[in-house]
Amino acid sequence: MLHTVGDLLSIDLTAQRTDTESIDGVLESFIGGRGVATKLAHERIPFDVDPLSPENRLYFTTGPMQASTMSFTGRTNCTGVSPLTDGLLSSNAGGFLSRNLAATGYGAVEFHGASDELVAVHVTDDGVEFEPVPELEGAEVPETVAALTERPEIDVDNTAVIGPAGENEVRFACIMTSETRAFGRGGLGAVMGAKNVKAITFSGDSAPEIEIPPLQMDVHREAATEDHIMKRQGTTSVTEYANEIEALPSYYFEETSFESAGAIGGDAVEEKKYKKGTCSACAFACKLPTKDEDAGIETEGPEYETVMAFGSNAGVDDVVDVMRSNEQCDRYGLDTISAGDVVSAYLAANDEFGNTDLIEDLVEKIAHREEEGDLLAEGIDRFHDELGVKNWTVKGMEFPAHDGRTLNGQGLSYATANRGADHMFSVIYSYEYPLVSDEDAVSRDGLDGKPELLVQQENQRALEDCGIICRFSRDFMTHDRLEGLFGRDIGELLSIGAEVVTLERHFNNQRGFDRGDDRLPYELPGFEDALDEYYDIRGWRDDGTVPEEPVVAGD
Repeated sequence: MLHTVGDLLSIDLTAQRTDTESIDGVLESFIGGRGVATKLAHERIPFDVDPLSPENRLYFTTGPMQASTMSFTGRTNCTGVSPLTDGLLSSNAGGFLSRNLAATGYGAVEFHGASDELVAVHVTDDGVEFEPVPELEGAEVPETVAALTERPEIDVDNTAVIGPAGENEVRFACIMTSETRAFGRGGLGAVMGAKNVKAITFSGDSAPEIEIPPLQMDVHREAATEDHIMKRQGTTSVTEYANEIEALPSYYFEETSFESAGAIGGDAVEEKKYKKGTCSACAFACKLPTKDEDAGIETEGPEYETVMAFGSNAGVDDVVDVMRSNEQCDRYGLDTISAGDVVSAYLAANDEFGNTDLIEDLVEKIAHREEEGDLLAEGIDRFHDELGVKNWTVKGMEFPAHDGRTLNGQGLSYATANRGADHMFSVIYSYEYPLVSDEDAVSRDGLDGKPELLVQQENQRALEDCGIICRFSRDFMTHDRLEGLFGRDIGELLSIGAEVVTLERHFNNQRGFDRGDDRLPYELPGFEDALDEYYDIRGWRDDGTVPEEPVVAGD
């Protein structure tokens, strides 16, 4: 079976010491990426760890497809215990970091402990350097990247950095790479900040030689030649349609459509796009470099989720204002979904929807934990009672778009996902809009038959995250092609995805997560029966827990 290769590099930030050890068995069983990081985290992070303590660990991993030249492979995985959800969480980012991480020659890189001083950690195939960077305390992301790239051997695409939000341990702080790409959800930037690490760089000339089957070029060719709306509008291409079917959260989730969706949706974003944007080796080029010269704003995005969080959900009807919020979050290192929802909750509590000056002020205060921003930096789950607003989270994570009250299977997915309210954990919404063929599409209404589809999609997404392969490859990455690339029957491959999901669930069970956490802030007909069916298919108890410590491949 195709899998990544290389030792585990373990970096002790407290002692500024490194160790390496073989993890061949884990790599052979879990392929790479999220699977390898989850297995290592399950073995090496204490179940009762405080996410912001030195005992938490961060794992950076790539997969075997980062040895290819195939589109949809410019992604990197990061795993740790989330300060937002309090559970084990993996996040992945696009851009150009993945192949620089692979070039170090390591199969996984682990950070544990905490530095006594603010440092940048430079990981190369020749060793690890701990560079004190006290002058970068409080620096925004662009300033940090500029300082790092003064070293001739470091480029923007070698970097993973945090902004003020990470340093100030905002619970939804990002790790930013290539300056504008984010390990976005779950607050792993705060974990990095708690470890007193301002930046990490990866470089080398020791990328493993992994033989990728020739069909990689078929995928790459199709990605380059297909006329797809995402090449022009990215994920914002779904905005107007989501609004039409009432799946676009608005006014802090009080409504499911927005009267000005057209002013902030795909066409509006495309008008501001001034060049193509892509990730490493990808010919699909769905990214959105945008600018507005009159406003002096240049950013990458906004993507659909940001259009929702800082647009419709905040009552904002000007795409330039959404671009400004997007750029601001990138500079400070904030997840735009959680940040936008948090701001929208504050606007709802104070009857200030559409107040763009207040929005800009709040984002700055959140990043620096100043005044009311200190409360908002804790996330909706921790402050909703104090503001008197509804708790629009699952497992502490704020909701994205793709409203589950209309797309009912996606609603079930938000409840079951180990990450909480995360649309990328299953992407079952693509079957309900639908964004797939009519033959594969399912009804938006109800939950009949959805648990089985949901389990399959969660498993396939976990497999992709082991690979690592981008979510937007769905029109190109058939089961036959997955089998051809990885050299195993699709059933065997999906079973690896299932093992990853179960390991995450077991870890979180040890932290107290159970059926009571698989909850939504709204009712769906048949929800409890569907949850029972989901657990039964997974082989879990009816209380949402794994029956025993999972014995999986590689043990």
